[in-house]
Amino acid sequence: MRILGIDPGYGIVGFGIIDSNMGEICVVDYGVIETDKSLTLPQRLNIIEKALIELFDEYSPEVVAVEELFYFKNQKTIIQVAEARGVIIQTCFSRCKNIFEYTPLQIKQALTGVGRAEKAQVQFMTKTILNLSSIPKPDDAADALAVAICHSQINPALNENKI
Repeated sequence: MRILGIDPGYGIVGFGIIDSNMGEICVVDYGVIETDKSLTLPQRLNIIEKALIELFDEYSPEVVAVEELFYFKNQKTIIQVAEARGVIIQTCFSRCKNIFEYTPLQIKQALTGVGRAEKAQVQFMTKTILNLSSIPKPDDAADALAVAICHSQINPALNENKI
């Protein structure tokens, strides 16, 4: 099963693509979608949409796993991230009906066994599980890979959308 993991944002969207088969997990690709701060929010959202479509065209993921939002102190930021997340989910849903959402706690629990694990622990486990020589950079890409790994460990046999 090819899984696209996404760490939502509007300035930087992390993505990680893995293949998971019978407990074996390997990384296919990872990186970030970046948008320029000088652009308007609609322009930035359009860039995110187009980049996601390109990822679907190139890699054909069967499942999408998206990190749920957690509380931000900056109310303006949370609204913009939520708007970006809406575009991300809608774009992914137009290409793949199998979309799953995971909280940061669920992701940490799946990778480390501890729901309150530190970011460094999650990054180390991402590197270890994927047999990488170093922790994926930037952090947003590592976070997206962690979301994909979480799905492969929590829902390895699911092939239906649960939204």
